[in-house]
Amino acid sequence: MLNAFALSAQCKGIGAELGIHQQTVQSVCDQFATSRDQHRRCPRFRASFGLKRARGWVPFQAQSRRIDGNSIVYKGRRYRFFGSGKRAVPANAKSGAFVEDALGRWWVVLYADTPAPAVAASGSVGIDLGLKTLATLSDGVVVENPRHLRQKATRLAAAQRAGNKRRTARINSEIANARRDFHHKLSTRLSREYAFIAVGNVNAKRLAKTKMAKSIFDAGWSTLRHMLRYKSAQFVEVDEKFTTQTCSECGSLPPSRPKGIAGLGVRAWECSDCGASHDRDVNAAQNILRLARGVPRLGEGSRNLAA
Repeated sequence: MLNAFALSAQCKGIGAELGIHQQTVQSVCDQFATSRDQHRRCPRFRASFGLKRARGWVPFQAQSRRIDGNSIVYKGRRYRFFGSGKRAVPANAKSGAFVEDALGRWWVVLYADTPAPAVAASGSVGIDLGLKTLATLSDGVVVENPRHLRQKATRLAAAQRAGNKRRTARINSEIANARRDFHHKLSTRLSREYAFIAVGNVNAKRLAKTKMAKSIFDAGWSTLRHMLRYKSAQFVEVDEKFTTQTCSECGSLPPSRPKGIAGLGVRAWECSDCGASHDRDVNAAQNILRLARGVPRLGEGSRNLAA
């Protein structure tokens, strides 16, 4: 089995025949070897047409391109940047790639060193993820679910009924971009306000197999958790089992707690053991934060969270 260096040697001269830089061929060989070793099988050839069509990717190194004002020169061809007046190309830009999106449009991506993002020096929060409200924080703040798919559901259905694949792809792209933008802004705000962030490990993949699949995908829990993981100063994901039913004040599982499917509609309840009143989601977020801080459970049978 050839390594990346041997593959590059075997592909010597291919770049000239394809009209691309030889360093691009070397980068593709490196990625091929990495993917093969990671998945322990050879990657499939890229499908250029059909339902399994893969998006294009042409990597390049800093030595094989030249930035000239609002354009990039690669192999003698000039590609112009739009909007470079608003966001100038970084002077320390390194390697990059030409990448294709779902609509067949090509973009230039440049890698550059940037200052570390500002994060909070103190403060902690627990987050309970949901569908009606995307996130409920342990301090009582509620983040409503924008439901990006529902906002464009009528246009999307009309495009699908008409069999217009390009318009369908464009609307799906708009939904994905809006959702990603919302997640980025929310995760950035939380990482700047709280140094310690704890989130429940709700299983989105398992719930996506239920009748709530469309709402689960639209919420994008996994994407939000991923963004919080790399943006926040400290991120912890905890087992959220019984966090809704456990009293965050006394740590008990009182008889008055919401139970099972019948209790899903109960949004507020009162602990019959200590008399504390709870908002269902805020109570869960507070329990998630306590678990993340390492507060021990006093009994597996009672799921008691008290210290």
